[in-house]
Amino acid sequence: MSSYARRGVHGQTVEALARRVVSGAVPEGATLDLVALRDELGVSLTVLRESLKVLAAKGMVDARQKRGTFIRARSHWNLLDPDVLRWQFAAGVDAEPGTGLLRDLGEVRSIIEPAAARLAAERRDAADLRALETSLAAMAEAAPHGDPGPAVEADLAFHRALLAATRNELLRRMEIVLSAGLAERDQLVHGSAHSGDPVPSHRAVLDAVAAADPDAAEAAMRTLLDQAVRDLDNAHKERHI
Repeated sequence: MSSYARRGVHGQTVEALARRVVSGAVPEGATLDLVALRDELGVSLTVLRESLKVLAAKGMVDARQKRGTFIRARSHWNLLDPDVLRWQFAAGVDAEPGTGLLRDLGEVRSIIEPAAARLAAERRDAADLRALETSLAAMAEAAPHGDPGPAVEADLAFHRALLAATRNELLRRMEIVLSAGLAERDQLVHGSAHSGDPVPSHRAVLDAVAAADPDAAEAAMRTLLDQAVRDLDNAHKERHI
């Protein structure tokens, strides 16, 4: 998931504005002074307005005659948008275990992924199994190394492949939500000195899917998610020692 900051002045302006909104530096309901923002950010009004259009498309800002451009209530934001998720995690919004986004992610995963594993066991084909095996091999290769990047990518690839194996187009789209949250969670967990080996729990899911055993696949995924919660708790404890 690439950052807007890599897309020149326009993208950097989008990122700067988004960070202010999600962090609460510019509160809900506040009307923006575009001229002051233009001068502060050192961009043209054209760039500023085009950047605000990006946030408007994500439900974060709006404009009205006589009121101007203002920050919309969080209830109007497109919280499933990958950029909105990424901005919130980058701002550290409610990122502690047991609360906020990571809690919500865990609950969403506990609802979706066991059922997805069950469907995958019923519907997978040879290509799906190859994709799962490839991602698991990458996970095993990444595990001994200190850089969490490869481990994060391998984990995301496994869960994307599992959703693809369900043959359910709407479930596949859930990767937009899971990818943003998993990337944040995995950076914490895989960067921890006390994180567990993720390969055995993922192997159990793959073996059950390959065996076309829906009950075992669902149970293995629940065990994997339980381990994910424990790993996240340990990572947070390590950060606060």
